[in-house]
Order: sequence, then C-alpha cells, then structure tokens
Amino acid sequence: MIKKCVAELIGTAVLVIVGCGVAMTNGFGTGHVGIALAFGLAIVALAYSIGNVSGCHVNPAVSLAMFATKKMSVGEFFGYIVSQFIGAVLGALVLLVMLGTDKGLGLNFYGTGLSATNATVTQAFVTEVVLTFVFVFAICGVTSKENFSSAAGVVIGLSLTLVHLLGLPITGTSVNPARSFGPALVGMISGVKDGGTALAQVWLFIVAPLIGGIIAALVYKVLDSKEDED
Repeated sequence: MIKKCVAELIGTAVLVIVGCGVAMTNGFGTGHVGIALAFGLAIVALAYSIGNVSGCHVNPAVSLAMFATKKMSVGEFFGYIVSQFIGAVLGALVLLVMLGTDKGLGLNFYGTGLSATNATVTQAFVTEVVLTFVFVFAICGVTSKENFSSAAGVVIGLSLTLVHLLGLPITGTSVNPARSFGPALVGMISGVKDGGTALAQVWLFIVAPLIGGIIAALVYKVLDSKEDED
C-alpha cells in the first residue's frame, strides 16, 4: 500500500511538472499541440514505469472510476487520492522553482478574458465532464482485458492528448482534480497572476472530472456486462 501511494505521489508530481511545465512555456513554441503531447507522453512514460506498481492512476477521477467498479478497496482509494493531491502540490512547487511566478503554472480557468474561448461556467463544466468521460471510458476499455495490457499505456496517453486538443482553449483542460488543485493552491500562495482566481474556480475542476469519471465507469460497466441481451 505504501509503495502504491508513493508511486502515485511521484507520478502525479511528474505529470504536473512535465505537462504544466510545457504549458508554461507554450509548448516550446508549438502551442496547443505541444502541450497536449506533453501531457499524453508523460502518461505513456509513467504507465510503463509505475503502472506495475500502482496502476498509474495519477488522477482522482481515474481512481474514483476504479473504486466504482470495485477494482480498489476503500483504503486504497483514499490513500491514492491523498497521494495524488500531495504529488500535484509538490510538482507545482518544483515548477515554481524552475520557472518562477510569471508564467502561470499551467492554471485552469474559465470565463471572459481567462480562457481562450471566454467559456461560461456551464460550458466549462460540460467540457470537463465530457472530456473526462472520454478519457476514463478509454481507460476502462483498454484495462478491461489482459491482452490489451501491452498497449494500454500508449492508448491512455493518446487519449489524454486527444482530450487536451479540444479542451485547452476552453478550460486549459483539467480532467484531473489533483492536476488543477496543485498549481492553483501554489499559485495563490506564491502570488502567481490570477492564482487566486484559479483557486476560486478550482471547485469546477474537481467536481466535473469526478462526475465524468464515475459516469464513464458506470456506463462501461453496463456495456461490458456479461448478461445475455434479449
């Protein structure tokens, strides 16, 4: 259990450092495509490094989906959640040291002048629910069969890349409560521009992905039911 939690902490920190770090540098000049690839490739690397230890959730929405489908115990679920949030905060602190306070920490936003599309709260909420559903639904599918295991990391990483390509101009793409909370908290405390706003809005980036994740798990469970159809 301890090893699993440590793996989740490290994995979530790495995801924030790499993904949000590339966002802070605008994808090294490549914009949304570079940022999307950074998050996706980070997951690929983590899947094949800590996947055999903890399953490489590094995302409370994924852990909730696994818990809802009875693939985790209550103790494991809460241990993973705490570890992921701590890891995200530590990752954001590392980024603060590496890149300073003037590049935004890869914060998630919605609203006029904050997101590229000036998304309303409803648009942002629906976006995060739908994109998390797509991401977690893909995870449920690719992890459901043993013969898919060798390709699982690539599929999950590409799925995260995919949802980022759509979500980045709308909300900055969260689909991960810990990934949003860590930078928002550190941003507010350190005085990053709009850090206080990001923390005030972080409720959406916690609630919406959790809803999307559990819907994906329950829908997949129904579709994957072994009961004969009439």
